[in-house]
Amino acid sequence: MKSKYIFFAVSLFTALSVNAQETYENAKLAGEDLNGTARYVGMGGAMEALGADISTIGTNPAGLGLFRHSNISLSGGLVMQTNGKDFANGNKTNPSFDQIGGVYSTRTGQKSFLNFGFNYHKGKNFDYILNAANSLNGSSQNKQSYLKGALGDEGKGGFYIDKNTNGENIGYINIGYINATSKPVADTWSQIDYLYWNTLIPGSPTASSYNYEPASSYDFNRSHTGYIGNYDFNVSGNLNDRVYLGITFGLKDVHYNAYSEYTETFANGAGAIVSDNRKITGSGFDVTAGVIVRPVAESPFRIGAYIKTPTWYDLTTSNITTLTYRNGTTKKERSISNSYDYKIWTPWRFGLSLGHTIGSHIALGLTYEYEDYSNINSRINDGGYYDYYYGEYYESSSPDKYMNDHTRQVLKAVSTLKLGVEYKPVTNLAVRLGYNYVSPMYSSDGQKDPGISSLGTSYASATDYTDWKATNRFTLGLGYQFRKFNIDLAYQYSAQSGDFYPFSNIRGVNVTSTNPATGATTTVSESNIATGSKVKNDRSQLLLTLGYRF
Repeated sequence: MKSKYIFFAVSLFTALSVNAQETYENAKLAGEDLNGTARYVGMGGAMEALGADISTIGTNPAGLGLFRHSNISLSGGLVMQTNGKDFANGNKTNPSFDQIGGVYSTRTGQKSFLNFGFNYHKGKNFDYILNAANSLNGSSQNKQSYLKGALGDEGKGGFYIDKNTNGENIGYINIGYINATSKPVADTWSQIDYLYWNTLIPGSPTASSYNYEPASSYDFNRSHTGYIGNYDFNVSGNLNDRVYLGITFGLKDVHYNAYSEYTETFANGAGAIVSDNRKITGSGFDVTAGVIVRPVAESPFRIGAYIKTPTWYDLTTSNITTLTYRNGTTKKERSISNSYDYKIWTPWRFGLSLGHTIGSHIALGLTYEYEDYSNINSRINDGGYYDYYYGEYYESSSPDKYMNDHTRQVLKAVSTLKLGVEYKPVTNLAVRLGYNYVSPMYSSDGQKDPGISSLGTSYASATDYTDWKATNRFTLGLGYQFRKFNIDLAYQYSAQSGDFYPFSNIRGVNVTSTNPATGATTTVSESNIATGSKVKNDRSQLLLTLGYRF
């Protein structure tokens, strides 16, 4: 164990400028899975110009304008993770209720209809187990907290350590920053920092001698569970069977749970375990508008376009986090819990689609979507007002400037390409194939920054992050129609890889230490470099839809 007396630090974080904490938490809620009816999934979701499927309600609402009969459908199945190992309350195979909805169609003219639709579908399924392990070569999670204390100044990513009235170590902006007696807590002081600075790092009761433990290896496991449910309400119709219009009002219901255990083995044989239970709940709403046009009256060829507003999320995140440090017969344990209300505004989404049918046997679809996740807007609830007339309280919020700056550096615009084909060898039997390519959301050199002066940093209870790469989806399906009933089956395989890191890289922090025997001081440059691990998120889905037309 290294013992050092911190006098001052003259270096700042010289790691990549693309770092942050809450950005990675926000990104977990962004985007959507390919999910809906089995027909929609079997064709890779490329039905935004073809329409006449309830699942287009949330992508191109004009698709519901192609219905000529009322329809109801119900979908569910299994989601299976093909890699990793079971951990905690997570399972590699889980049942999933994925969709229920219907369309009520009314004729307004010889070739015109006005339709009303409602649909629930699971927009995002969080069920996933992440496992990672590797060597560390002397770096460690606790050293990250130690170096932040060495940096001192909040503007450089650190904090100044002092005791609070309860005798706990707390990271402050600066003693006397506002006046001679004020001690405001630094926004760079995280929950993880609190745990380490009150268990492992202090080297003596005087708190003048500080230590860190170099680690030789780490082992990480996290079980994610939960979902985002989409509740969509639609009005759509067509004009003379040439122009189709639609608008959808969407509500979202967020239920995210994650439990993780991060274990480090130290060079001296000691070790530490951080267990973190994180929960995010809340709601959101958005609006989607779309159009489909048949430019040539005699041709079934269709062009579709649509736009989705940001989803305005109002969320609460909470955690219970425990650090257990063992060194021989010595055991130190400390826990912390917290809750934080905040808002996220996702970016706008734009889509363009093409569709064509050949006779009554072949349907072809192509869709392109664009969404710039670097424009995710993290917002802090900073007050509100009470409307006495209506008896309602309205919260106000403001952008988290520093976290949003980081988001613009770490996240990227995403392009999604969807292709699909349906072939009917006989009138009541359909065979479907589909493919999706989703470009990466994360910059390849992005990382969390534990030194951002943001509430997102303050409430951080984990230091890990994963830079996920592109997603490839392959789908196939079958459909059978009997009188007014239809049954559809789809299989989807989704493959994605990523680079996992247990904590962020910090380089070149100058730390001054003293020899207690001689009083001599020395300054050394300290770094803390994480070893990454290759991880995968490969999943299969088996989906069944039952439908009825009336």
